[in-house]
Amino acid sequence: MTLYLGGVLTMSVNPLPTSGDTAELWQPNRRLNQQIETTVKGLFAVFAFISVATTIGIVLTLIFETVGFFQKVPIWRFLTETQWTPLFANKQFGIMVLLSATLLTSTIAIAIALPIGLLAAICLSEYASAGLRKWLKPALEVLAGVPTVVFGYFALLTVTPFLQKVIPSLQGFNALSAGIVLGISIIPLVASLSEDAIYSVPQSLRDGSYALGATKRETIVAVILPAALSGIVASFILSISRAIGETMIVTIAAGQNPQLGLNPLVPVQTMTAYIVQVSQGDTPAGSLAYNTIFAVGMTLFVITLALNIFSYWFVRRFREKYE
Repeated sequence: MTLYLGGVLTMSVNPLPTSGDTAELWQPNRRLNQQIETTVKGLFAVFAFISVATTIGIVLTLIFETVGFFQKVPIWRFLTETQWTPLFANKQFGIMVLLSATLLTSTIAIAIALPIGLLAAICLSEYASAGLRKWLKPALEVLAGVPTVVFGYFALLTVTPFLQKVIPSLQGFNALSAGIVLGISIIPLVASLSEDAIYSVPQSLRDGSYALGATKRETIVAVILPAALSGIVASFILSISRAIGETMIVTIAAGQNPQLGLNPLVPVQTMTAYIVQVSQGDTPAGSLAYNTIFAVGMTLFVITLALNIFSYWFVRRFREKYE
């Protein structure tokens, strides 16, 4: 507003809003923000509830069906018999047959994946430049996106014929090629998680080691790896769980011949391969043979649960905290 006082042009400015006016101005926005925040919290709570409910449902299904199986088959037969023939006329339920095959292929895979994955992680974190690491790590992780069925046929059609030239007694379906390719498939998991653990070690520890006259190799072995031990072990255990639970590679390349033993040159049947066999629809639902998949699934669940509990304990026990 403009006023003339005594022939002098005078400007008057509207007063600034008071704190009460400002509060009234922002009140609608605050209500909207609160409503949005409440909605988002409720949505996240629903997602969390669905996740927890799904897990509980899976566990309860395994428990109830496994209890029903053991009401028909004594648990001592399940643990002590030396043959696995639930689909034959002479039914035997020795889970050690499937367990030995699973441990055989997983051991071969672990023997390949853990050292190669750890060395790859050390190379990415300690030797590769920042620009090279930026390209190498995503390229390595692309390997984790390859479907496992592709790995299975790669083991059957490429690795097995190559190994047969070196080992003539190697059969077409075998645990050796399945374990080797299974190890290759989990290398990205070991390398990526271990590299994250190694890369997170503070630079001050490296500088202190170099200041004391240690070489780069000595620093890695004596300082960096012990400092990142909990993360490395966690990646190892997660990779072992992944190897034990793998399905398509062992189903395609290892065969479906349940036999007790640790010979990697012959066909074997792992626990996951048996679940695939029964789940194909040839076995009537609700039959005793069909119920065996829940007993086998519960065995897998117990093994992976034990590994995860050990990993959780180890990480909490040996985790290093730095400022």
